[in-house]
Amino acid sequence: MSGYPDYMQESLELVKKTRPSRVGKALPEMTAEEKEKILRDWHPDFKMDQKRELKIGPSKGVLMPHEVADTLEAHPIIKPRDIDLTNIDHDVDVLIIGAGGAGLSAALLAQENGVAPDKILMIQKLRLGDANSKMSQGGIQAADAPDDNPAIHYLDVIGGGHYENKPELVELLVKEGPDVIKWHEELGVMYDKLEDGTMQLAPGGGTSRKRMHSCKDYTGLEITRVLVDEFLSRGISYLELTSAVELILDDKGQVVGAVLYDMDSDEYKVCRAKATVLATGGFGRLHIQGYETTNHYGATNDGVVMAYHAGAVLRDLDSTQFHPTGAAYPEQIVGQLCTEKLRGRGAQPLNKHGELFVYPLETRDVEASALIRECYGRDNGIITPTGMRGVWLDTPLIDIINGEGTIEREFAAMLRNFNKFGINIREEPMLVFPTLHYQNGGVEINAETETSIPGLFAAGEVCGGVHGKNRLMGNSQLDLYVFGRRAGRFAAERAKTAEIGKLTLNHLDKYEKWLREAGVETDRKAPILLPEYRGKKTIEHQLKLL
Repeated sequence: MSGYPDYMQESLELVKKTRPSRVGKALPEMTAEEKEKILRDWHPDFKMDQKRELKIGPSKGVLMPHEVADTLEAHPIIKPRDIDLTNIDHDVDVLIIGAGGAGLSAALLAQENGVAPDKILMIQKLRLGDANSKMSQGGIQAADAPDDNPAIHYLDVIGGGHYENKPELVELLVKEGPDVIKWHEELGVMYDKLEDGTMQLAPGGGTSRKRMHSCKDYTGLEITRVLVDEFLSRGISYLELTSAVELILDDKGQVVGAVLYDMDSDEYKVCRAKATVLATGGFGRLHIQGYETTNHYGATNDGVVMAYHAGAVLRDLDSTQFHPTGAAYPEQIVGQLCTEKLRGRGAQPLNKHGELFVYPLETRDVEASALIRECYGRDNGIITPTGMRGVWLDTPLIDIINGEGTIEREFAAMLRNFNKFGINIREEPMLVFPTLHYQNGGVEINAETETSIPGLFAAGEVCGGVHGKNRLMGNSQLDLYVFGRRAGRFAAERAKTAEIGKLTLNHLDKYEKWLREAGVETDRKAPILLPEYRGKKTIEHQLKLL
Protein backbone atom coordinates (compact mmCIF):
# COMPACT_ATOMS: atom_id res chain seq x y z
CA MET A 1 0.00 0.00 0.00
CA SER A 2 1.58 3.27 -1.12
CA GLY A 3 1.69 6.31 1.14
CA TYR A 4 1.27 8.59 -1.87
CA PRO A 5 -2.17 9.79 -3.07
CA ASP A 6 -3.86 7.83 -5.86
CA TYR A 7 -3.44 10.64 -8.38
CA MET A 8 0.37 10.33 -8.11
CA GLN A 9 0.36 6.66 -9.04
CA GLU A 10 0.56 7.23 -12.80
CA SER A 11 3.77 9.22 -12.33
CA LEU A 12 5.16 6.59 -9.94
CA GLU A 13 4.54 3.92 -12.58
CA LEU A 14 6.58 5.94 -15.08
CA VAL A 15 9.42 6.06 -12.54
CA LYS A 16 9.33 2.25 -12.27
CA LYS A 17 9.11 1.85 -16.05
CA THR A 18 12.16 3.99 -16.78
CA ARG A 19 14.25 2.68 -13.86
CA PRO A 20 15.97 -0.24 -15.68
CA SER A 21 17.21 2.06 -18.43
CA ARG A 22 18.60 4.55 -15.89
CA VAL A 23 20.69 2.14 -13.79
CA GLY A 24 24.30 3.19 -14.08
CA LYS A 25 23.41 6.13 -16.34
CA ALA A 26 23.83 9.83 -15.62
CA LEU A 27 23.49 13.05 -17.52
CA PRO A 28 26.78 14.94 -17.96
CA GLU A 29 27.66 17.85 -15.71
CA MET A 30 26.63 21.25 -17.01
CA THR A 31 29.20 23.47 -18.67
CA ALA A 32 30.32 26.60 -16.85
CA GLU A 33 28.10 28.68 -19.13
CA GLU A 34 25.07 26.45 -18.47
CA LYS A 35 25.64 26.66 -14.74
CA GLU A 36 25.87 30.44 -14.78
CA LYS A 37 22.68 30.72 -16.81
CA ILE A 38 20.58 28.38 -14.68
CA LEU A 39 21.71 30.13 -11.51
CA ARG A 40 20.82 33.57 -12.86
CA ASP A 41 17.49 32.38 -14.22
CA TRP A 42 16.30 30.20 -11.33
CA HIS A 43 18.29 30.40 -8.10
CA PRO A 44 16.61 32.46 -5.34
CA ASP A 45 19.85 34.37 -4.72
CA PHE A 46 19.40 36.07 -8.10
CA LYS A 47 15.94 37.43 -7.32
CA MET A 48 17.14 40.96 -6.70
CA ASP A 49 13.73 42.20 -5.63
CA GLN A 50 14.07 39.91 -2.60
CA LYS A 51 17.15 41.78 -1.33
CA ARG A 52 18.25 45.26 -0.34
CA GLU A 53 21.37 47.11 0.77
CA LEU A 54 21.88 47.57 4.48
CA LYS A 55 21.36 51.20 5.47
CA ILE A 56 23.49 51.46 8.63
CA GLY A 57 26.73 50.49 10.32
CA PRO A 58 30.24 49.41 9.27
CA SER A 59 28.87 47.15 6.51
CA LYS A 60 26.46 49.75 5.16
CA GLY A 61 25.67 49.04 1.51
CA VAL A 62 26.14 45.28 1.78
CA LEU A 63 23.39 43.40 -0.08
CA MET A 64 21.31 40.85 1.86
CA PRO A 65 17.82 39.32 1.96
CA HIS A 66 15.07 41.57 3.28
CA GLU A 67 14.51 39.17 6.19
CA VAL A 68 18.13 39.52 7.31
CA ALA A 69 18.21 43.30 6.82
CA ASP A 70 15.02 43.50 8.89
CA THR A 71 16.85 42.03 11.90
CA LEU A 72 19.75 44.45 11.50
CA GLU A 73 17.58 47.51 10.83
CA ALA A 74 15.72 46.98 14.10
CA HIS A 75 15.87 48.37 17.62
CA PRO A 76 17.85 46.49 20.28
CA ILE A 77 15.53 44.66 22.67
CA ILE A 78 17.13 46.21 25.77
CA LYS A 79 18.15 49.75 26.71
CA PRO A 80 21.42 50.50 28.52
CA ARG A 81 19.61 52.07 31.47
CA ASP A 82 17.64 48.88 32.07
CA ILE A 83 20.71 46.75 32.85
CA ASP A 84 22.84 47.18 35.98
CA LEU A 85 26.33 46.32 34.73
CA THR A 86 27.81 46.69 38.21
CA ASN A 87 25.91 43.60 39.34
CA ILE A 88 27.97 40.75 37.87
CA ASP A 89 26.14 37.43 37.88
CA HIS A 90 28.84 35.41 36.12
CA ASP A 91 32.54 36.31 36.02
CA VAL A 92 34.52 34.00 33.72
CA ASP A 93 37.57 33.85 31.51
CA VAL A 94 35.84 32.52 28.40
CA LEU A 95 32.16 32.91 27.53
CA ILE A 96 30.86 30.71 24.70
CA ILE A 97 27.51 31.62 23.15
CA GLY A 98 26.00 28.56 21.48
CA ALA A 99 26.32 24.85 22.22
CA GLY A 100 26.52 23.18 18.81
CA GLY A 101 29.63 21.70 17.24
CA ALA A 102 31.58 24.97 17.14
CA GLY A 103 30.72 25.93 20.72
CA LEU A 104 31.44 22.49 22.14
CA SER A 105 34.77 22.34 20.32
CA ALA A 106 35.68 25.80 21.59
CA ALA A 107 34.89 24.82 25.17
CA LEU A 108 36.98 21.65 25.02
CA LEU A 109 39.98 23.42 23.50
CA ALA A 110 39.73 26.36 25.90
CA GLN A 111 39.93 23.90 28.78
CA GLU A 112 42.84 22.05 27.16
CA ASN A 113 44.65 25.36 26.78
CA GLY A 114 44.65 26.23 30.43
CA VAL A 115 41.23 27.68 31.31
CA ALA A 116 39.68 26.02 34.36
CA PRO A 117 36.31 24.33 33.71
CA ASP A 118 34.54 26.67 36.13
CA LYS A 119 36.03 29.71 34.36
CA ILE A 120 34.40 28.70 31.08
CA LEU A 121 30.69 29.33 30.67
CA MET A 122 28.68 28.02 27.75
CA ILE A 123 25.16 29.33 27.26
CA GLN A 124 22.50 27.76 25.07
CA LYS A 125 19.04 29.11 24.29
CA LEU A 126 17.63 25.58 24.05
CA ARG A 127 19.29 22.48 25.53
CA LEU A 128 22.93 21.46 25.49
CA GLY A 129 23.79 20.31 21.97
CA ASP A 130 20.55 21.49 20.35
CA ALA A 131 21.81 22.97 17.10
CA ASN A 132 22.02 22.41 13.37
CA SER A 133 25.23 20.48 14.10
CA LYS A 134 23.21 17.62 15.56
CA MET A 135 20.84 17.56 12.58
CA SER A 136 23.54 17.06 9.94
CA GLN A 137 23.02 13.76 8.16
CA GLY A 138 25.30 13.12 5.20
CA GLY A 139 28.82 13.48 6.51
CA ILE A 140 31.97 15.51 7.00
CA GLN A 141 34.64 16.10 4.38
CA ALA A 142 38.35 15.62 5.03
CA ALA A 143 41.13 14.85 2.56
CA ASP A 144 42.75 11.83 4.22
CA ALA A 145 42.45 9.16 1.49
CA PRO A 146 45.53 7.93 -0.44
CA ASP A 147 44.28 9.50 -3.70
CA ASP A 148 43.37 12.81 -2.05
CA ASN A 149 45.14 15.70 -0.36
CA PRO A 150 44.32 19.13 1.11
CA ALA A 151 45.38 20.92 -2.09
CA ILE A 152 42.72 19.08 -4.12
CA HIS A 153 40.16 19.72 -1.37
CA TYR A 154 41.14 23.42 -1.44
CA LEU A 155 40.43 23.67 -5.16
CA ASP A 156 37.03 22.01 -4.72
CA VAL A 157 36.06 24.42 -1.92
CA ILE A 158 37.21 27.52 -3.80
CA GLY A 159 35.48 26.44 -7.02
CA GLY A 160 32.27 25.51 -5.19
CA GLY A 161 32.28 28.94 -3.50
CA HIS A 162 32.51 30.70 -6.88
CA TYR A 163 36.01 31.97 -5.97
CA GLU A 164 34.58 34.34 -3.37
CA ASN A 165 35.97 32.46 -0.34
CA LYS A 166 38.57 33.93 2.01
CA PRO A 167 41.65 31.93 0.92
CA GLU A 168 43.45 31.79 4.27
CA LEU A 169 40.36 30.33 5.93
CA VAL A 170 39.93 27.70 3.22
CA GLU A 171 43.60 26.74 3.63
CA LEU A 172 43.09 26.15 7.33
CA LEU A 173 39.86 24.23 6.69
CA VAL A 174 41.45 21.69 4.37
CA LYS A 175 44.83 21.37 6.13
CA GLU A 176 43.30 20.74 9.55
CA GLY A 177 40.53 18.45 8.23
CA PRO A 178 42.37 15.13 8.66
CA ASP A 179 43.33 16.04 12.23
CA VAL A 180 39.67 16.75 13.04
CA ILE A 181 38.72 13.21 11.97
CA LYS A 182 41.58 11.81 14.08
CA TRP A 183 40.44 13.90 17.07
CA HIS A 184 36.87 12.70 16.69
CA GLU A 185 37.95 9.07 16.62
CA GLU A 186 40.14 9.54 19.68
CA LEU A 187 37.11 10.94 21.52
CA GLY A 188 34.93 8.02 20.40
CA VAL A 189 33.10 8.99 17.21
CA MET A 190 32.20 5.81 15.30
CA TYR A 191 32.70 6.54 11.60
CA ASP A 192 31.56 4.06 8.96
CA LYS A 193 34.37 1.68 7.99
CA LEU A 194 34.94 -0.89 5.27
CA GLU A 195 35.68 -4.52 6.15
CA ASP A 196 39.43 -3.86 6.06
CA GLY A 197 39.04 -1.08 8.65
CA THR A 198 39.57 1.85 6.29
CA MET A 199 37.13 4.73 6.11
CA GLN A 200 34.04 4.33 3.94
CA LEU A 201 34.11 7.46 1.80
CA ALA A 202 31.37 8.86 -0.44
CA PRO A 203 31.26 11.62 -3.08
CA GLY A 204 29.42 14.89 -2.71
CA GLY A 205 28.19 17.48 -5.18
CA GLY A 206 31.05 19.51 -6.61
CA THR A 207 33.83 17.31 -5.20
CA SER A 208 36.53 15.67 -7.32
CA ARG A 209 37.29 12.92 -4.79
CA LYS A 210 35.37 10.69 -2.44
CA ARG A 211 36.13 12.27 0.93
CA MET A 212 32.79 12.20 2.78
CA HIS A 213 33.14 10.49 6.18
CA SER A 214 29.85 9.48 7.72
CA CYS A 215 28.10 7.75 10.59
CA LYS A 216 25.19 6.24 8.63
CA ASP A 217 22.86 9.22 8.15
CA TYR A 218 23.25 10.30 11.79
CA THR A 219 26.67 11.92 11.36
CA GLY A 220 25.99 15.17 13.19
CA LEU A 221 24.09 13.41 15.96
CA GLU A 222 26.93 10.95 16.53
CA ILE A 223 29.61 13.66 16.67
CA THR A 224 27.47 15.83 18.95
CA ARG A 225 26.79 12.84 21.24
CA VAL A 226 30.51 12.29 21.71
CA LEU A 227 31.37 15.97 22.20
CA VAL A 228 28.57 16.50 24.72
CA ASP A 229 29.72 13.45 26.71
CA GLU A 230 33.28 14.80 26.73
CA PHE A 231 32.08 18.28 27.67
CA LEU A 232 30.07 16.95 30.61
CA SER A 233 32.84 14.63 31.79
CA ARG A 234 35.21 17.59 32.05
CA GLY A 235 32.79 19.51 34.28
CA ILE A 236 32.66 22.65 32.14
CA SER A 237 29.99 25.13 33.28
CA TYR A 238 26.92 25.72 31.14
CA LEU A 239 23.45 27.23 31.23
CA GLU A 240 20.47 25.97 29.24
CA LEU A 241 17.38 27.95 28.22
CA THR A 242 19.51 31.07 28.38
CA SER A 243 19.96 33.49 25.49
CA ALA A 244 22.53 36.19 24.94
CA VAL A 245 20.70 39.37 23.95
CA GLU A 246 23.60 41.84 23.64
CA LEU A 247 27.37 41.85 23.85
CA ILE A 248 28.96 44.03 26.51
CA LEU A 249 31.86 46.35 25.60
CA ASP A 250 34.26 48.14 27.90
CA ASP A 251 35.65 51.66 27.74
CA LYS A 252 38.60 50.32 25.72
CA GLY A 253 36.32 49.07 22.94
CA GLN A 254 36.75 45.39 23.79
CA VAL A 255 33.97 42.80 23.96
CA VAL A 256 33.93 41.71 27.60
CA GLY A 257 30.92 39.43 27.93
CA ALA A 258 27.20 39.58 27.30
CA VAL A 259 23.81 40.38 28.75
CA LEU A 260 22.00 37.08 29.20
CA TYR A 261 18.29 36.42 29.36
CA ASP A 262 17.15 33.56 31.59
CA MET A 263 14.14 32.20 29.74
CA ASP A 264 12.93 30.31 32.82
CA SER A 265 12.98 33.14 35.33
CA ASP A 266 12.37 35.96 32.79
CA GLU A 267 15.37 37.82 34.18
CA TYR A 268 18.41 39.51 32.64
CA LYS A 269 21.85 38.51 33.92
CA VAL A 270 25.30 40.02 33.37
CA CYS A 271 28.24 37.86 32.35
CA ARG A 272 31.70 39.41 32.36
CA ALA A 273 34.34 37.58 30.32
CA LYS A 274 37.92 38.16 29.19
CA ALA A 275 37.16 36.51 25.84
CA THR A 276 33.84 35.76 24.15
CA VAL A 277 33.21 33.16 21.44
CA LEU A 278 30.20 33.58 19.17
CA ALA A 279 28.94 30.18 17.98
CA THR A 280 25.25 30.90 17.46
CA GLY A 281 24.70 29.29 14.04
CA GLY A 282 22.65 30.66 11.16
CA PHE A 283 19.40 32.30 10.13
CA GLY A 284 17.32 29.39 8.79
CA ARG A 285 14.31 30.22 10.93
CA LEU A 286 13.99 33.58 9.21
CA HIS A 287 12.52 31.58 6.27
CA ILE A 288 14.27 33.57 3.54
CA GLN A 289 11.78 34.25 0.71
CA GLY A 290 9.27 32.20 2.67
CA TYR A 291 11.06 28.89 2.09
CA GLU A 292 10.68 26.00 4.48
CA THR A 293 13.88 25.15 6.35
CA THR A 294 15.98 22.28 7.61
CA ASN A 295 17.15 24.42 10.55
CA HIS A 296 16.58 23.88 14.25
CA TYR A 297 14.24 26.11 16.22
CA GLY A 298 16.87 28.53 17.53
CA ALA A 299 18.46 29.55 14.20
CA THR A 300 17.31 33.20 14.18
CA ASN A 301 20.41 35.24 13.20
CA ASP A 302 20.92 36.47 16.76
CA GLY A 303 24.73 36.17 16.67
CA VAL A 304 25.06 38.36 13.58
CA VAL A 305 22.71 40.93 15.13
CA MET A 306 24.61 41.13 18.42
CA ALA A 307 27.97 41.33 16.66
CA TYR A 308 26.72 44.08 14.35
CA HIS A 309 25.31 46.07 17.26
CA ALA A 310 28.84 45.99 18.69
CA GLY A 311 30.40 47.10 15.40
CA ALA A 312 31.60 43.88 13.75
CA VAL A 313 32.13 43.69 9.97
CA LEU A 314 29.88 41.36 7.94
CA ARG A 315 30.35 39.63 4.57
CA ASP A 316 28.61 37.40 1.99
CA LEU A 317 25.14 37.72 3.48
CA ASP A 318 23.75 38.08 -0.04
CA SER A 319 24.29 34.33 -0.46
CA THR A 320 21.91 31.76 1.00
CA GLN A 321 22.10 28.02 0.49
CA PHE A 322 18.94 26.21 -0.51
CA HIS A 323 19.49 22.47 -0.25
CA PRO A 324 18.19 20.78 -3.42
CA THR A 325 16.36 17.98 -1.64
CA GLY A 326 14.06 18.89 1.21
CA ALA A 327 10.99 16.75 1.75
CA ALA A 328 7.99 18.00 -0.27
CA TYR A 329 5.61 15.28 0.91
CA PRO A 330 4.13 14.25 3.30
CA GLU A 331 3.07 17.58 4.72
CA GLN A 332 4.23 16.74 8.26
CA ILE A 333 7.89 16.74 7.23
CA VAL A 334 7.93 19.37 4.47
CA GLY A 335 11.30 21.12 4.41
CA GLN A 336 13.18 18.48 6.37
CA LEU A 337 16.51 17.43 4.92
CA CYS A 338 16.85 14.49 2.54
CA THR A 339 20.61 14.16 2.67
CA GLU A 340 22.82 14.66 -0.37
CA LYS A 341 24.40 11.34 0.51
CA LEU A 342 21.31 9.71 -1.06
CA ARG A 343 22.39 11.09 -4.43
CA GLY A 344 25.99 10.22 -3.67
CA ARG A 345 24.91 6.57 -3.36
CA GLY A 346 22.93 6.58 -6.60
CA ALA A 347 19.48 8.15 -6.09
CA GLN A 348 18.41 10.22 -9.11
CA PRO A 349 16.17 13.33 -9.36
CA LEU A 350 13.34 12.64 -11.82
CA ASN A 351 10.45 14.67 -13.18
CA LYS A 352 6.83 13.54 -13.34
CA HIS A 353 7.57 11.59 -16.55
CA GLY A 354 10.24 9.51 -14.82
CA GLU A 355 13.00 11.36 -16.69
CA LEU A 356 16.41 12.23 -15.28
CA PHE A 357 16.81 15.97 -15.95
CA VAL A 358 20.06 16.95 -14.22
CA TYR A 359 23.38 15.42 -13.21
CA PRO A 360 22.65 14.30 -9.62
CA LEU A 361 25.80 15.73 -8.06
CA GLU A 362 26.04 19.26 -9.35
CA THR A 363 26.95 21.82 -6.68
CA ARG A 364 24.00 22.53 -4.42
CA ASP A 365 23.12 25.89 -5.91
CA VAL A 366 23.06 24.49 -9.46
CA GLU A 367 21.18 21.34 -8.44
CA ALA A 368 18.57 23.37 -6.56
CA SER A 369 18.14 25.69 -9.55
CA ALA A 370 17.56 22.70 -11.84
CA LEU A 371 14.82 21.37 -9.55
CA ILE A 372 13.11 24.76 -9.39
CA ARG A 373 13.29 25.10 -13.18
CA GLU A 374 11.82 21.63 -13.68
CA CYS A 375 8.88 22.42 -11.43
CA TYR A 376 8.18 26.01 -12.52
CA GLY A 377 9.90 26.57 -15.83
CA ARG A 378 8.98 23.33 -17.50
CA ASP A 379 5.86 22.36 -15.53
CA ASN A 380 7.30 18.91 -14.94
CA GLY A 381 6.80 18.79 -11.18
CA ILE A 382 4.43 16.66 -9.15
CA ILE A 383 1.83 18.71 -7.27
CA THR A 384 1.03 17.74 -3.68
CA PRO A 385 -2.44 17.99 -2.06
CA THR A 386 -1.46 21.41 -0.60
CA GLY A 387 -0.35 22.76 -3.99
CA MET A 388 3.39 22.43 -3.38
CA ARG A 389 5.48 21.13 -6.27
CA GLY A 390 8.32 18.64 -6.18
CA VAL A 391 10.28 16.05 -8.14
CA TRP A 392 11.00 12.42 -7.41
CA LEU A 393 14.27 11.30 -5.82
CA ASP A 394 14.54 7.69 -6.94
CA THR A 395 15.92 6.08 -3.78
CA PRO A 396 15.24 2.41 -4.76
CA LEU A 397 18.21 2.76 -7.11
CA ILE A 398 20.51 2.80 -4.07
CA ASP A 399 19.83 -0.85 -3.25
CA ILE A 400 19.84 -1.82 -6.93
CA ILE A 401 23.27 -0.26 -7.49
CA ASN A 402 24.96 -1.01 -4.16
CA GLY A 403 23.24 -4.18 -3.05
CA GLU A 404 20.10 -4.99 -1.09
CA GLY A 405 20.25 -3.68 2.47
CA THR A 406 22.28 -0.55 1.66
CA ILE A 407 19.40 1.80 2.46
CA GLU A 408 18.62 0.03 5.72
CA ARG A 409 22.30 0.03 6.69
CA GLU A 410 23.29 3.57 5.64
CA PHE A 411 20.05 5.56 5.72
CA ALA A 412 18.29 4.34 8.84
CA ALA A 413 17.02 7.83 9.72
CA MET A 414 15.54 8.45 6.27
CA LEU A 415 13.99 4.98 6.14
CA ARG A 416 12.35 5.41 9.54
CA ASN A 417 11.18 8.97 8.87
CA PHE A 418 9.29 8.09 5.68
CA ASN A 419 8.05 4.73 6.98
CA LYS A 420 6.01 6.65 9.57
CA PHE A 421 3.87 7.90 6.70
CA GLY A 422 3.59 4.64 4.78
CA ILE A 423 6.38 5.40 2.28
CA ASN A 424 9.04 2.71 1.96
CA ILE A 425 11.99 4.44 0.28
CA ARG A 426 13.46 1.06 -0.66
CA GLU A 427 10.50 0.58 -3.00
CA GLU A 428 9.19 4.08 -3.70
CA PRO A 429 10.97 7.40 -4.37
CA MET A 430 10.88 10.47 -2.15
CA LEU A 431 9.17 13.67 -3.29
CA VAL A 432 11.59 16.59 -2.84
CA PHE A 433 12.00 20.33 -3.44
CA PRO A 434 14.72 22.84 -2.40
CA THR A 435 14.65 23.95 1.22
CA LEU A 436 16.47 26.73 3.09
CA HIS A 437 19.55 25.08 4.56
CA TYR A 438 22.56 27.27 5.30
CA GLN A 439 23.77 30.82 5.88
CA ASN A 440 26.82 31.19 3.63
CA GLY A 441 27.81 34.61 4.98
CA GLY A 442 28.04 36.22 8.39
CA VAL A 443 30.56 37.87 10.70
CA GLU A 444 34.02 38.23 9.16
CA ILE A 445 36.89 36.50 11.00
CA ASN A 446 40.63 36.09 10.51
CA ALA A 447 42.75 32.94 10.81
CA GLU A 448 42.68 33.22 14.61
CA THR A 449 38.84 33.44 14.48
CA GLU A 450 39.01 37.03 15.71
CA THR A 451 36.30 39.41 14.52
CA SER A 452 36.98 43.09 13.89
CA ILE A 453 36.28 43.79 17.58
CA PRO A 454 38.94 42.88 20.17
CA GLY A 455 37.81 40.15 22.53
CA LEU A 456 35.17 38.71 20.22
CA PHE A 457 35.88 35.42 18.44
CA ALA A 458 33.48 33.55 16.19
CA ALA A 459 33.20 30.09 14.62
CA GLY A 460 30.77 28.05 12.58
CA GLU A 461 27.77 29.15 10.57
CA VAL A 462 27.63 32.60 12.16
CA CYS A 463 30.80 33.46 10.18
CA GLY A 464 31.33 34.38 6.55
CA GLY A 465 34.32 33.77 4.32
CA VAL A 466 34.98 30.04 4.57
CA HIS A 467 32.46 28.93 1.95
CA GLY A 468 32.23 31.96 -0.32
CA LYS A 469 28.94 32.11 -2.21
CA ASN A 470 28.09 28.40 -2.01
CA ARG A 471 29.00 25.62 0.42
CA LEU A 472 29.82 22.05 -0.60
CA MET A 473 28.31 19.13 1.27
CA GLY A 474 30.19 18.09 4.41
CA ASN A 475 32.28 21.25 4.67
CA SER A 476 29.97 22.81 7.26
CA GLN A 477 30.66 19.98 9.68
CA LEU A 478 34.38 20.39 9.08
CA ASP A 479 34.10 24.18 9.48
CA LEU A 480 32.55 23.73 12.94
CA TYR A 481 35.41 21.70 14.34
CA VAL A 482 38.36 23.35 12.59
CA PHE A 483 37.32 26.86 13.58
CA GLY A 484 35.56 25.93 16.83
CA ARG A 485 38.80 24.39 18.07
CA ARG A 486 40.81 27.40 16.90
CA ALA A 487 38.37 29.79 18.60
CA GLY A 488 38.73 27.92 21.90
CA ARG A 489 42.51 27.95 21.69
CA PHE A 490 42.88 31.62 20.79
CA ALA A 491 40.20 32.73 23.26
CA ALA A 492 42.06 30.88 26.02
CA GLU A 493 45.30 32.62 25.06
CA ARG A 494 43.63 36.02 25.16
CA ALA A 495 42.03 35.30 28.53
CA LYS A 496 45.48 34.81 30.10
CA THR A 497 46.50 38.44 29.53
CA ALA A 498 43.31 40.44 28.90
CA GLU A 499 42.54 43.36 31.17
CA ILE A 500 38.92 44.47 31.38
CA GLY A 501 37.91 48.11 31.68
CA LYS A 502 34.61 49.65 32.72
CA LEU A 503 31.60 47.77 31.31
CA THR A 504 29.25 49.66 29.01
CA LEU A 505 26.28 49.25 26.68
CA ASN A 506 26.72 52.67 25.09
CA HIS A 507 27.05 51.06 21.67
CA LEU A 508 23.29 50.45 21.76
CA ASP A 509 22.65 54.19 21.97
CA LYS A 510 25.03 54.60 19.02
CA TYR A 511 23.05 52.00 17.09
CA GLU A 512 19.81 53.83 17.75
CA LYS A 513 21.47 56.98 16.42
CA TRP A 514 22.41 55.13 13.21
CA LEU A 515 18.78 54.09 12.76
CA ARG A 516 17.55 57.66 13.23
CA GLU A 517 20.13 59.15 10.88
CA ALA A 518 19.29 56.57 8.18
CA GLY A 519 15.58 57.37 8.51
CA VAL A 520 14.68 53.83 9.59
CA GLU A 521 11.25 53.94 11.17
CA THR A 522 10.17 50.59 12.52
CA ASP A 523 8.78 48.82 15.56
CA ARG A 524 10.94 45.75 14.88
CA LYS A 525 13.27 44.59 17.67
CA ALA A 526 16.20 42.19 17.49
CA PRO A 527 17.77 39.80 18.21
CA ILE A 528 14.86 37.41 17.75
CA LEU A 529 15.31 34.75 20.40
CA LEU A 530 12.81 32.21 19.08
CA PRO A 531 10.64 32.31 15.95
CA GLU A 532 6.93 33.08 16.21
CA TYR A 533 4.57 30.88 14.19
CA ARG A 534 1.22 31.52 15.82
CA GLY A 535 -1.18 33.08 13.35
CA LYS A 536 1.27 32.75 10.46
CA LYS A 537 1.17 30.61 7.36
CA THR A 538 4.74 29.67 6.54
CA ILE A 539 4.49 27.06 3.81
CA GLU A 540 3.34 29.20 0.89
CA HIS A 541 6.85 30.04 -0.29
CA GLN A 542 6.30 28.61 -3.73
CA LEU A 543 3.76 31.29 -4.59
CA LYS A 544 6.77 33.63 -4.92
CA LEU A 545 8.17 31.42 -7.65
CA LEU A 546 5.17 31.83 -9.93
